Amino acid sequence: MAEMLLFHHAQGLTPGVHAFADDIRAAGHIVHTPDLFDGRTFGSIEEGLTYIGEVGFDAIRERGVRVADELPAELVYAGFSFGVLPAQKLAQTRPGACGALLFYSCLPISGEWAFGPWPDGVAVQIHGMDNDPIFVGEGDIDAAREIVATVEDAELFLYPGNQHYFADSSLPSYDADATALLTARVIEFLQRV
Repeated sequence: MAEMLLFHHAQGLTPGVHAFADDIRAAGHIVHTPDLFDGRTFGSIEEGLTYIGEVGFDAIRERGVRVADELPAELVYAGFSFGVLPAQKLAQTRPGACGALLFYSCLPISGEWAFGPWPDGVAVQIHGMDNDPIFVGEGDIDAAREIVATVEDAELFLYPGNQHYFADSSLPSYDADATALLTARVIEFLQRV
């Protein structure tokens, strides 16, 4: 059994994020789903990003980082899109990390946006769609490929399609087939870390 800290995307802690967490719990794992937006959800990515911009990207990322203070060190950190920011920061900087699951987004491990090198012994999976205009078009896929090329236990999974939030069953972008495969891969990952 693994214990996961799962961060939501820019539309908030939606029913689809809850449903994904419940699927992981049903496989026998512990999943924490903090609400970084104090109960707010948004109808679009743009509305969510506007809210994040008003509060401050760094401030919301640090809310997520502080959540981990109340939890054990041996966690798998996971994030959907914007939620990758606190998840990846924790995976790379908090001692005891067991793994990282990065959905639809990825930060580089070198250069201006990096939290530093990837820590030894921390497994990582990165998932995105092969024609997602954000994941592919904005360069996150390049950061993912950098991690896979340099980290011993790193995997990049690409799914056919152009949706960003494809694993959120409460949104129009949901892709049931891709989500089923992603979920199976995540459960396998959690069983081995």
